[in-house]
Amino acid sequence: MKLMSLAFAGLLALSTLAGSAMAQSAASGDNFITIQLKDGPVVVQLMPEVAPKHVAQIKTLVQQGQYDNVAFHRVIEGFMAQTGDVQYGNMKNGFDKSRAGTGASKLPNIPAEFSKTPFVRGTLGMARSQDPNSANSQFFIMFADGSFLNGQYTAVGKVVSGMEFVDKIKRGQGSNGEVSDPDRMIKVSLGKK
Repeated sequence: MKLMSLAFAGLLALSTLAGSAMAQSAASGDNFITIQLKDGPVVVQLMPEVAPKHVAQIKTLVQQGQYDNVAFHRVIEGFMAQTGDVQYGNMKNGFDKSRAGTGASKLPNIPAEFSKTPFVRGTLGMARSQDPNSANSQFFIMFADGSFLNGQYTAVGKVVSGMEFVDKIKRGQGSNGEVSDPDRMIKVSLGKK
């Protein structure tokens, strides 16, 4: 009986330590990214409970530094600012204005993780082609509510601070929002900075 009590006490101690480590991990900002823009930092809370595969891909690309210096190639007033083309959008390494928005990363495309999470001001969603399973590295930040995207695109996060800096991103021209001399994500890092 004493042996059972000791074993139970050991398991209880292990579970308490594991719970404490998980709480510290959550508190350290593992599910936040900071996007440094020209006007200031934007903190995005990622939603792994909604889109685990997309969030994992974004985190991998952030850790690799792939989003640093990537242009906001498509920005539409009253709608959204799109970025994340790590193949053709890096303004310091291989920027191709004519192809920005058509590229991806070297990682595979991600199957759709559509949810009931609404697209509202500050939502970060994954860009894709007509194929629902074609999201890769590109994403957009909503300037305003866009309920027509609900259930059609994968929501991966929400801006929790710095939306005033998102509002200052240079807008594009025409209905497609193509930006000449675009703003960029200067640096993207994991955690709240």
